[in-house]
Amino acid sequence: MFEHSLFYQLPLRNQVELLNRQGTAVAHRCHKGWNITLYAINNNFVERWEKNGLDIVASFKAETSAVTILEPYLDKLEVEPIY
Repeated sequence: MFEHSLFYQLPLRNQVELLNRQGTAVAHRCHKGWNITLYAINNNFVERWEKNGLDIVASFKAETSAVTILEPYLDKLEVEPIY
């Protein structure tokens, strides 16, 4: 496990590598030509924005609710029924 506060001290290239190795892609959406992937990593949500070979990694304030974070993705999430 990698501590969340240390994640943002890494160079962007290493953040992307860590997301690919240890993160779980939760959902994906597109916005104004950007491909945005929502990841769960170390009990936190992180978005990776990709466009034309450019990567941006963005986090959310600690007080942001999961519902608020997931709202832009709701129409694309597939939820399996629990029996």
